[in-house]
Amino acid sequence: MEKILVTGASGQLGSELGVLSSKYPQYEWFFADRTKVTLDNLDLLEVQLNEIKPDIILNCGAYTAVDKAETEKELAFKVNHLAVELIAKYSSQNNVKLIHISTDYVFDGTSSVALTEDAETTPINIYGESKRAGEIACLKENPNSIIIRTSWVYSKFGNNFVKTMQRLMLERDAINVVNDQIGSPTYAADLAKAMIDILKSPEWIPGIYNYSNGGEISWYEFALAIKELGAYDCNVGGIPSASYPTPAKRPEFSLLDKNKIKRVYHLDIPNYTESLKKMFI
Repeated sequence: MEKILVTGASGQLGSELGVLSSKYPQYEWFFADRTKVTLDNLDLLEVQLNEIKPDIILNCGAYTAVDKAETEKELAFKVNHLAVELIAKYSSQNNVKLIHISTDYVFDGTSSVALTEDAETTPINIYGESKRAGEIACLKENPNSIIIRTSWVYSKFGNNFVKTMQRLMLERDAINVVNDQIGSPTYAADLAKAMIDILKSPEWIPGIYNYSNGGEISWYEFALAIKELGAYDCNVGGIPSASYPTPAKRPEFSLLDKNKIKRVYHLDIPNYTESLKKMFI
């Protein structure tokens, strides 16, 4: 029986994999939060990997505090770059399958068409830089890795845009949401299922893949969809990013082209409206 190590087990994606795991008893699942797999202590991380001895690693753990990363650059790079480098090296040396999760923040947001896996990567914040460095190190140390770039992740678990909107729409009469950042949300449960489908696929085809739900929307339009599904009595206004300054810049356009992962792994990717409904059920 193959043992799957899931890092970042208490995060959104790790938690959704935890929900799905019972449907796949052919695997031995090892869910590791930061106490069991310590991504910010490389010496300890190496010891932990050698103790767990996984056959498959689903690396969902990351430093994801986008704004804090601007002042915690060293920590962001340790977790998102150096730890990934070590995990990739371990997986290569021990013939371990590795799926590593990355982000749309590796792009600068100046595109006007959906971004393919080959599009130029020029991150505009520290978080994006650290994740891109992790991608490069991952493929260098283990060219047999699979990297999945995703965007705007939400779930019933953890902190995310959907849960924040649900709370604010209950608490306030009116809210404003940026309307000039374009992309597509990702329901973490859908991505978790896609990762397992890749593992079960008859062929392992390494490289970088994009995955998010179907559709092209702004955060404002996403908020309107949340309002409608939740039947909230709250006025939602659209504002430009300039009216909502943050320490880290965000890409204005980071819509991911999913054709490669659909073609190679025959995945059926639902539209964001379908997936958002699942969270509300």
